[in-house]
Amino acid sequence: MSISQIVFQRELTLNADEFIDVLSRSTLAERRPINDAERINDMLQNANLIVTARLDNKLIGVSRALTDFSFCTYLSDLAVDEAYQKMGIGVRLIAETKKLSPKAKLILLAAPAAVNYYPKTGMTQFSHCFLLDNVDDLIIKEK
Repeated sequence: MSISQIVFQRELTLNADEFIDVLSRSTLAERRPINDAERINDMLQNANLIVTARLDNKLIGVSRALTDFSFCTYLSDLAVDEAYQKMGIGVRLIAETKKLSPKAKLILLAAPAAVNYYPKTGMTQFSHCFLLDNVDDLIIKEK
């Protein structure tokens, strides 16, 4: 199989079962709510930039992003079926996502197992990232 046989394209909608399936085949499922259909559907409905990699119409990779197409593109999910990893599919999904939002900076939080992957793609590691999971954790000072 050659990467030239893979169809990379933007898709306006993606089936939740298909998305869960590729997440499971990529190991990303362990960090995604694959047993919560409503949440998965919300994730897909509210993403505004989905790029897929398909081989014979089978979903083997996906990039799911949120973007304003002008300043920032947050690449929330990058998943490639483990059977097709190390073939350039992930970097091609990143490239196709970036091409569709050329003025915007592409930003992502790497999964722990993928931290060493992204520098190999040419992406710059940026240490100034912050995460807030629960609003009650925010420290608000009264005046």
